Amino acid sequence: MLTSTPHTLRNDPPVDRLRATVMRAELAAMIDRLTVTDGAHETAIPRLGLVRATQTQHPVHGMCEPAFCVLAQGSKRVLLCDEVYIYDSSQYLVAAQNLPVTSQVIDASPEAPYLGLRLGFDVKEVTALALDLAFGKTAPTRASQRGIFTGELSPTLLDPVLRLVKLLDSPEDIGALAPLITREILYRVLRSTDGWRLAQMAVVDSHSQRIAQVISLLSQRFQAPLRIEDLADQVHMSVSSLHQHFKAVTAMSPLQFQKQLRLQEARRIMIGEHLDAATAGHRVGYESQSQFNREYSRFFGSPPARDIKRLRERQLGRPDS
Repeated sequence: MLTSTPHTLRNDPPVDRLRATVMRAELAAMIDRLTVTDGAHETAIPRLGLVRATQTQHPVHGMCEPAFCVLAQGSKRVLLCDEVYIYDSSQYLVAAQNLPVTSQVIDASPEAPYLGLRLGFDVKEVTALALDLAFGKTAPTRASQRGIFTGELSPTLLDPVLRLVKLLDSPEDIGALAPLITREILYRVLRSTDGWRLAQMAVVDSHSQRIAQVISLLSQRFQAPLRIEDLADQVHMSVSSLHQHFKAVTAMSPLQFQKQLRLQEARRIMIGEHLDAATAGHRVGYESQSQFNREYSRFFGSPPARDIKRLRERQLGRPDS
């Protein structure tokens, strides 16, 4: 069953709503000017990327690394397991953990392109900031929550976002000012209603930290057979506690998480290395070809050969049949 992120009623004063509208328009104009072609664009600011799309897109499967994401124009759908997060220019999205997601641009046109930015963050930076400001003190009393969330994009948060993008026009200032502005953005997110989800990472031996360790272990060893008991021992959790907190953060079980990693990697190497399904399935850890084909079809919507053929035709600009 799909669950969408609820939109809370906004009680901002009219002047704040007007300021936010003006600032979003300014941000959209800047990203529009800085991105001439569709796609993701790296910038001179470390971990800051801009993105542009002039048409809606097909779903894209991939690993979402910790990041702060803002849309200046357009809207996007992000699917985590069976949960849907839809956000637009009035909200931001934060991924606090490495998570396998399916994303899709759902509102874009040549006249009003999808325009956004992604600011990746180092978990160590967030941890240091949360500890410096004592944001992590209340985290242990809270239950584990999803490692992805949306929040209201207020003028207070838009202000440093705008200043960060403006630095691209004065590259001589990036080295000195970008780290300070990035820290301010993270500070504002930590101060937000759901910022404690990030602050949890600052708590030594918190469930959030331990689940992050499990995610890292699974990402490194997804080809190997999965033994939940071994994972639980390595992060000093019971098997039942690991299952409970892992699902709370990722919306899936460790086995489902591993399966998604395997299938996404198999798809990647079939496209990039021109491997057949049998070879790709074996490389990512499947012993049974029929099981691989069955799970691949269920996850991506069609058998491996048909899916890869369709993706290659799409890359060549041919319409889907």
